[in-house]
Order: sequence, then C-alpha cells, then structure tokens
Amino acid sequence: MSPFEHQLLPEGVQRVKAALQAASHSHAPVMLDGAARTAQEAADGLGVQLGQIAKSVIFKRKEDGAAVLVVTSGDRRVDEKKVSALVGKVGRADADFVKAQTGFSIGGVSPVAHLNPPVTLLDQDLWRFDVVWAAAGHPHGVFQLQPEDLKRLTGAPVVDVVQTLQEARA
Repeated sequence: MSPFEHQLLPEGVQRVKAALQAASHSHAPVMLDGAARTAQEAADGLGVQLGQIAKSVIFKRKEDGAAVLVVTSGDRRVDEKKVSALVGKVGRADADFVKAQTGFSIGGVSPVAHLNPPVTLLDQDLWRFDVVWAAAGHPHGVFQLQPEDLKRLTGAPVVDVVQTLQEARA
C-alpha cells in the first residue's frame, strides 16, 4: 500500500494498521465494500462462519469508570456476571463512552490501538477456530489473525466470559 493509499484509510484504520505493523503482524487491515457493524454483517461480507468474527464489546467498570474490552466469538453472548467476577462490577457503555475511551465508534472497535488501553479479556471460545477476523477501527475495516495473535497483541488473559448455549437461548 502506498503512502497515498494509507492516507485514504479512515483515521482509526490507520491507527490499527500502524499498531499491527509495529507488532510485526502479518495481515494488514482490509476495507470491505459493505459495512460490518455487526458480527453477522462481517461474517457475511467475508464469507466465514459467524464464530470466526472476533467481536469487541466494551463495558464500563463501575468502581473507576475504566473501559473493559471483551473479545469473543461472534456467535456468543458475553455474560456480564462472569466479566464482573474477573474485573469488578461492570455495566453497559454508551456510544460516547466507547468513542472517548477507544477512539473507535461502535461497530468498528478494534481489539488493538485504543486511545486509552482498556482492561481486556479474551474469550476461550475463539480458540475453536484457526483463523478469526476482528474490526480494524471502522465499520468497513477488518483484519485477519489467529487467536494466539490476539493474545500476543493484547497481552490479555484467555478466560470463560460467555453465556452457556442454554442461557443464550433463554
């Protein structure tokens, strides 16, 4: 990609691209023709399974207002009780909080290159797949990686933070 092409990328994608390059990650962000604001849109646009989308969910820790990032498979629902047991009580984060803390809009939150480093947890269910895709700082931007790359790039622990399949159906 030429410097001119790099400048055409949205600012968030440029930040993610720079972070990936600095970490010697082998896959640069790509821009999809259609939006990938949801895990399902991303999976459809990439032609992959829903679970292969490494979705980033931001919570707000109640005790200190810190951002808590949970990265999980697109086919799973985060269990707030499990997250709270690991990092302290959390609640939902609104769009303004997400943008201020991460520098990304909801629908494009990357697991890397946040303005303010969040408390991060990686869900173990991502390891069901050899290859996953994560948002790259924009609703049209994604990048490819392996679950181990997520661990290396974020330094986050791998934990169980999703609802059981029975809970998710209820």
